[in-house]
Amino acid sequence: MRSRSLTVTLCSLLLLEMCLPSLAHARKRRARRARPGPPVAALTRDGRPNILAKSAIVVDLKTGEELYARNPDEVRSIASLSKLIAIMAVLDANIPLENTTTISEDDARLARGGAKSRLLMGMEFTNRDLLHAALLASDNRSIPALGRGAGMTPEQLTQAMNDKARALGLVHTRFQEPTGLNPGNVSTAREQIQALKAALEYPLIAAISRKSEHDITVVGGRSKGLKLRMFNTDRVARAGSAEVLAGKTGYNDIARYCLVIAAKVNGREVAMAFLGDEGKLTRFGDFSRMAGWMKKQAATTQSAPPQAAP
Repeated sequence: MRSRSLTVTLCSLLLLEMCLPSLAHARKRRARRARPGPPVAALTRDGRPNILAKSAIVVDLKTGEELYARNPDEVRSIASLSKLIAIMAVLDANIPLENTTTISEDDARLARGGAKSRLLMGMEFTNRDLLHAALLASDNRSIPALGRGAGMTPEQLTQAMNDKARALGLVHTRFQEPTGLNPGNVSTAREQIQALKAALEYPLIAAISRKSEHDITVVGGRSKGLKLRMFNTDRVARAGSAEVLAGKTGYNDIARYCLVIAAKVNGREVAMAFLGDEGKLTRFGDFSRMAGWMKKQAATTQSAPPQAAP
């Protein structure tokens, strides 16, 4: 009997030891859920929109009026915002959209160090679908693949991007490689607005970049027939919280979090550039705070009593 009691006690202790980590983990999960999140930034500061990006500018697309600016001419790394000009360059080269391109070992090598790609070596896609992967998911392997589909090596694509920047009058914008992984890809917030305006002239860029998601299909090679869903990294477009006309996100360790976006706010078409935000969601918060400030300003103007005639 004593032996059986000892066995039962040992088993109970073993079960308790096994359960303790799970119970502790559950307590931590509950504590995390109960813990308040980071404070929401105020809409305004000193009467101006409380933009947290290190460099920013907001421009009315119709009139050119500058609605907000903070260090707009500071030269900064722009990460995957580079892809906008890369895609303009491949479209300028008349890339055959329905032709197919296979993801190569070189594509994987050039994308090394960036976010994990779902475009595996040996997978074959239409160039149209690769554009979706580049603009929505910001996939780094898609960019050299698109360059190859347009008949360019990565070096030639980089040169075409620099030529495009010069043609657009972007004197501070320079590219070291086509994906945006190299922090030497630099520009300014003001010049990124000019690049975004140019991108709006490409109907395909505008149409793709405002989608919330899109399925691309592996048409040959590895996993033929597989569909991959690409979600837009631009959370404003993905959430449908505003009428987005076009846009692109970017991130690397030096650039931090970036966003260029054109949208209708309170019936007004505006372009915004936010460079150097410290939080992944802060760039979208900057957009929301700017949009909220614009709506508040419009409401104040509409409710103001008319001025008496002299």
